Amino acid sequence: MAENRVGDAPSLWHVSREAATASWALGAILAVLASLIIAANVLVAIVLLCHIRKSGSKGLCFVLNLALADAMVGFTVMGLAVDELSQPFHASQKFCILRMAFVTSSCAASILSLILVACDRHLAIRKPFHYFQLVTGPRVGLCLVGLWLLAAIVGFLPVFILRFQRISNHWKCSFFNLFQPSYMLTMSCLGFFPALFLFLYLYCDMLKIASVHVQHIQEVEQAGLGGSCPPPRATSDMKAMRTVAVLIGCFTLSWLPFFIASTVQMACPECFPYKVIENFLWLLALGNSLLNPLLYSYWQRDVQLQLSQLAAAVKRRVLLHLGNGRCFPGRDTKAPPAVSCLELQD
Repeated sequence: MAENRVGDAPSLWHVSREAATASWALGAILAVLASLIIAANVLVAIVLLCHIRKSGSKGLCFVLNLALADAMVGFTVMGLAVDELSQPFHASQKFCILRMAFVTSSCAASILSLILVACDRHLAIRKPFHYFQLVTGPRVGLCLVGLWLLAAIVGFLPVFILRFQRISNHWKCSFFNLFQPSYMLTMSCLGFFPALFLFLYLYCDMLKIASVHVQHIQEVEQAGLGGSCPPPRATSDMKAMRTVAVLIGCFTLSWLPFFIASTVQMACPECFPYKVIENFLWLLALGNSLLNPLLYSYWQRDVQLQLSQLAAAVKRRVLLHLGNGRCFPGRDTKAPPAVSCLELQD
């Protein structure tokens, strides 16, 4: 009996060492991903806030909210990364449930913000003459308040409905250690898939409108009424069509595998193990929060101009700071004609 225990000890130590290495690797990946998400979305939020204050555009408030929601995703994921890097980590059941509720609420707010941005752009294309009458400050604020309330309800649903919780003594705070599969099924069927279908419908309808505009312009050119160069509207519509295709593809490829695997896992636990969903598919879904600021903000000319102005202001401030030094006279400082830095050192 003693020989078996002695013989099993190295094997158990080897398994625990492998688990610790895997936990550290996952924590490092989560930390890097969360840092990139926070940095990108905070920068975009600052740029959008400056642009909204100058232009007064109400529709950009939805994009600003998307950046804030994705930044919140990064902050909540950073907490999970710290837990992975500080193993062994022993937390209570209530603490883990609250932490995962904040993660779920942030992800839900990000997805709902995508829907609001899609609705705003769809309305701008469908009713361009009535857009500014429909999209007012109070209505935008009401939509944003409703979005965060709905995201909080979705995320904190297991806190109020105890049958969605799973009693587990496992040390790791994760979805499948804390929540019942019925909660994941509820989020998939009542939350994600309807939102995905609405998202696809709105953007496909915008794609249809853009293709009609391009077709009309081509008919005018064939009739000899247009110039030799393609009009700017045709170029912008073609760019919009490519942008829509990238948006749909990135959102679908990021979130769809996670929700499909979570749903199928209830009927076939061997098809998608928990570790595959949590360590790989969920990381893919989190990558959408890093792509959103690039897709929704950096491709807009106004935001690009604001970014260039911000970079120029930072560069000018740095040069001014260096110019105030002893050996780097500024623009307004007249340097002594006969004294150099080497002479001062001598």
